[in-house]
Amino acid sequence: MALKLIKLASFKAENPTELSLRQAFELLEPKLRPPFALRLLNPEEYNLLIKAILYGVLCEPHLAKTHFKHLHAIVSDGYGLFVSSVVQVVNELYVNLVEPVKFQLISVAIEMIDVQAVGVHGLLVCLLRQIVGGDFSDGNLWLCFELVSIFLSKWNYLLEVEPMILTSGLYSFLRLLADHCRLSSNPKLEALKDLEIEFCVRLLREQFSLCLKIGRDLVRLLQDLVHLPEFRAIWKGLVLNQGEFKTPALFDISQLYYTATPGWYALLRITPEMETQLRFLLSYVNLGSQKLYQVWFAKKFLSEPHRETLIIDIVRFICCAHHPPNEIIQSDVIPRWAVIGWLLKSCTRSSVSASVKLALLYDWLFFDESVDSVMNIEPALLLMAYSIPRYIDVTHTLLEFLFLLVDNYDVNHHDIIVKGVLSSFSVLVKKGVIRSLDVLTCCDSLSPILRKRLGSFLPGK
Repeated sequence: MALKLIKLASFKAENPTELSLRQAFELLEPKLRPPFALRLLNPEEYNLLIKAILYGVLCEPHLAKTHFKHLHAIVSDGYGLFVSSVVQVVNELYVNLVEPVKFQLISVAIEMIDVQAVGVHGLLVCLLRQIVGGDFSDGNLWLCFELVSIFLSKWNYLLEVEPMILTSGLYSFLRLLADHCRLSSNPKLEALKDLEIEFCVRLLREQFSLCLKIGRDLVRLLQDLVHLPEFRAIWKGLVLNQGEFKTPALFDISQLYYTATPGWYALLRITPEMETQLRFLLSYVNLGSQKLYQVWFAKKFLSEPHRETLIIDIVRFICCAHHPPNEIIQSDVIPRWAVIGWLLKSCTRSSVSASVKLALLYDWLFFDESVDSVMNIEPALLLMAYSIPRYIDVTHTLLEFLFLLVDNYDVNHHDIIVKGVLSSFSVLVKKGVIRSLDVLTCCDSLSPILRKRLGSFLPGK
């Protein structure tokens, strides 16, 4: 007898994706047992059979090999439809899947890699996105362990056929490793951390040119791991002895600074469910009506112990991966800066607060109008400006942190950072994000020391 696909409360309506797969399975179940009647299928029949086989693979683990043989015999599109159906299940249903089905998804991923299926990259990405930052539950750590194991065991294939998925894995596991290192004396984590370190160090040492495609966020992620001996050595090599990395030409860290990180990397650390809720908040909820949604979101995603670190990833997502159109910006919908201000105020640990501010201001340090989007830097300035005078402490905090970064982030590339921050201020005024910087430089509520520093830093002020 087939297992259930999802856990569903009796009062909830059936999920259409689950229902579609189950109905296909029930309709074709007699035809899913060998010997298989192989014949040419029209598109509708093919679609139905793929759904039925997928349901069988997931819900009949004891017959999975039989279902895979059937799939291999009838597939005619490079497994594209099958993989896209799996991705839909993961994106829409993962949190509600019963445990045996989650186990089967790993088997499906491995099988699709082995047959070099179309869409494997998307399948691995959607599974990576189901790993929740700051979540130390058994199920979440299991998923992380299984995926990093896949990345290591299928290294050669992924490097040859899907190399960019390795950069997605690196971004994800560097960020997750930082969370895993925050929790000490947990035996369950030691084996996982060892695998994460093995994968990340191997990719950085052997395929550094590939890693460069991540851009400047690679530096941001690595600096959280310099306390680990393996990464301390990499950090020193990156900053002091660049020649040890396998790159086709002489490398300098400024090359990474000047490479903007594509926004889709920020999506990797946000689950599809979080993304949906955040985009709804930032697209449909008016400023002044957001409190109920914020309370719900915090209770749903941030209330568990250690989940606070998720705020770092959410802020990076809002800055780099959610760029609303002009009609939203000019409407009454809650702006990005206001949501970030709420998230910043939600931080209770100073270390997390510092990382959140870095996530918010990071693109300021290396901003280049020719390659960077003004949308990445807009929320920070608007948060500073609109926090005056009611939340002047936020303005103070952000400006102080910005100048702390200017003075200390990388003293060997101080000129690059000064240029980036000055360019950020200039472009934001030029683009009309803010009419004038007088709102900051002439603000009586700002501390005299900070106002003087800002005036001396900005040309003509």
